[in-house]
Amino acid sequence: MRKILLLGASGSIGSQSLDILKGDPKSFLLTSFSVGKRVEIIPDILLSFPSVSHICVQKESDYDVLKAQYPSIHFYFGDEGLRQICEEADYDMAVNALVGFAGLVPSITVLRQDKILALANKESLVVGGRIIKKLLKEGHGKLYPIDSEHVAIAKLLSRVKPEEVEKILITASGGSFRNLKREELAQVTPEMALAHPTWSMGAKITIDSATMMNKGFEVIEAMVLFDYPIEKIEILMHDESHVHSLLKLKDGTLLADVSVPDMHGPIAYALHETHVEFELKRVHKLSELGPYHFHKYDPHRYPAPMIAVNAYQKGGDLTTILNAANEMAVYAFLEGKIPFLSIEKEVEKALANIPYDGGEPSLRQILTLDALTRHYLQQRFERKR
Repeated sequence: MRKILLLGASGSIGSQSLDILKGDPKSFLLTSFSVGKRVEIIPDILLSFPSVSHICVQKESDYDVLKAQYPSIHFYFGDEGLRQICEEADYDMAVNALVGFAGLVPSITVLRQDKILALANKESLVVGGRIIKKLLKEGHGKLYPIDSEHVAIAKLLSRVKPEEVEKILITASGGSFRNLKREELAQVTPEMALAHPTWSMGAKITIDSATMMNKGFEVIEAMVLFDYPIEKIEILMHDESHVHSLLKLKDGTLLADVSVPDMHGPIAYALHETHVEFELKRVHKLSELGPYHFHKYDPHRYPAPMIAVNAYQKGGDLTTILNAANEMAVYAFLEGKIPFLSIEKEVEKALANIPYDGGEPSLRQILTLDALTRHYLQQRFERKR
């Protein structure tokens, strides 16, 4: 039986992870979790998983109340609490379903504890990919991705030899505004942006899907996870989100992972350490995959992916600035402080104006630059008022 630490139990990936743990009590034992601000769900989780002994929340005020309410459980709070629970809880595998930069330190901490990391937190690899790769190469822990695209790529690559692969094709839905021209995006609202056409996700990830910054992050993740250069990775627009990724093989065929847009399968694939049965489709052209719609990715309509990839390719800690600026800009848009098209503009301004180190950044340097970038953006947003 595998002992599980679930970081981000209150989010979309977290709740679906709980579904899988409930459905397979002989394989998994939930021992610890974090919920951020949504402390109201803790009683229900404890009712289903009385094995839990460690919980992390976001606010100290919640920590004080819960510690008195559940004296037998060890509570933590805040970002430091996330690090502590990764060091002190009893677990074999951590599912990191946290959103944003907050997931980086927990990912690194889990691997430093020589544990298994099932990773749904994009920012861990975008910002700290070089640190994480170094830890893995040194033999610290294991990593299994949870993103549907990267689970698909892992499945596909397991069925071919490296020399057979011409391209990795990462599919993208295009997000909430895929039917709008770029000039039509000037007047869109947060409410419109949150209506994703195929996936049910949290607000931040849904906005990243609308800008397609998430796809830039996923290209970076693919380079880190699978050691493929950017020249061998392409984005392919796909309306229905049923084809999660493909390989274009040198013999002219396409190998695809096809399933309905539901995250239970990718999560289970990671939790079971890839030991699940799956089927792939091999075809000669996209139309043979089903009644689906595919389109060529247009970097002029969606510039965010190239902004992200260019930052990664320049190296150093530019991706720290990229991620922090994107997070700040997304939340500023959601709060009505900036228009939708300014998300990309604010990221580009931060990348152009904040000094960065071109070397291999340490975790301390990354944390410092993240704070500096957020301060820079906060000042910009305040001046716009």
